[in-house]
Formats: sequence, structure tokens, C-alpha cells
Amino acid sequence: MTDVTAVVECENGPFFVKAVPNRPGGRRDSLVREGEINPHVRPLSPAVLWRAEDSEWVALGFEPIHGRRANFRPGSEDLPTLVDLVNRIGALPLPDVAHDWTETRWDRFVSDEAETPLLRGNSMLYVDINPSNFVIGEDNAWVVDWAWPTRGAAFIDPALLVVQLIAAKRNPADAEAWAGKCDAWTHADSDAVNVFVAATVRMYRAHAERFPDQPWRKAMVDAVESWAEHRGVTVPAA
Repeated sequence: MTDVTAVVECENGPFFVKAVPNRPGGRRDSLVREGEINPHVRPLSPAVLWRAEDSEWVALGFEPIHGRRANFRPGSEDLPTLVDLVNRIGALPLPDVAHDWTETRWDRFVSDEAETPLLRGNSMLYVDINPSNFVIGEDNAWVVDWAWPTRGAAFIDPALLVVQLIAAKRNPADAEAWAGKCDAWTHADSDAVNVFVAATVRMYRAHAERFPDQPWRKAMVDAVESWAEHRGVTVPAA
């Protein structure tokens, strides 16, 4: 969602640069938030080395890293590394800057407002787990693109790992088995997980209906619906 991404070679570089127009709204807010959280998520994330802003643009300059996108598919040797990264996210303390960043993205998709407390918590959440954002290097691995970290229930990040593993053609039982290696998942309340699953089904259905020209969204609907079926969670069509 960043308007400009580039590796800039210069006297003091190189730098990986992300920039967005300097006007109010989600893209600017997300880049500002990424800069604010960065000191608290190193070395899991590449360091922000500088920030720049004028009337037209806001930019962050990151240390460059070298790696490839993670492989979530069956047979991948990356799975232990992915679990380790999710555990490292879960072990991050919640910094003061994130205290008011309550996770609310699923709120409008729950069946009853009384369910929303099940998604609340005081854990630091990443909430953007996908193969492009987990970068595997020769001797290290990183989680990049901290655009919308939030505060919420600890199980949400492992749950999103389950969704991505199913979308990568793993069966739900196998995906949950891998999530079971995540500390936050072992302490998750089953009812809370089921509420999250149902809300995620509704979320992806709504997104797929809104963006019918993006087939990957329908693939995500299929993935999370198969997870709901595995858990015995029924989500009637609207």
C-alpha cells in the first residue's frame, strides 16, 4: 500500500525507502505508526535509520536486508522459522506508544457486540502475517511492514498463521498443529478462537464481494471457510 518503495544507493546508504504523500489518511498514518513502533520491534524488524517529511511526502529509510519471501506451502522447510517468528512477535512487550492502538478490525464482523471482549487483550500484535512479510535470509529471518501493529488478544497472530497456512494448501488440522507450537495458541480460549474464525469468515466474504476483480480474496474466503468447517463453526451467508 506504500506509494513508493525503492533501494536508494547514496553516500551514506544503501537504504530501503518507503514513502507516501503527506496528506491525512490511512497511508500516512500507517507509515507514521511503522516509524513509531520500529524501535520496539528490533531486531525482528529491520531498523529505521532515518525519517524525512516535507509538505508533499513522508518517508522512512530502513537498513537493507537480503532474503526471500517465506514459503508457507506443504513440504516447506520454513515452517519452524515461521513459528519462531510468530513466537518472537508474541514475546514482544507492549510499548507505551501502542497502548491506545486497540485491535478493532474484527469488531464489525462479530455476531454480537458481547463477543468483542474475547478479541481484546494486552499483547502486542502484528496482524499482517503473509509470505511476503516474512523474509528468510541465510543467517537470519525478519518480519517486515509493521504498518498496523495493535494491542489485542495474544492468539490472534497465531490464528492468522493458521489462515495463511490453509491458504497455502495445508489442511486445517495440520495448520492448527503448527499454530500449536506457538506459545500464545496453547493458552487460547477455544470460544474466543471460534468467535475470531466466524468474524474472519464474514470479513473475507465482505472483502471478496467488494473487490470481485481480486481472486486472491476469494481464495482467502475458501481457506477460512474450510477452517470454520474443521472447527464446527457455522457462518450462514448474509
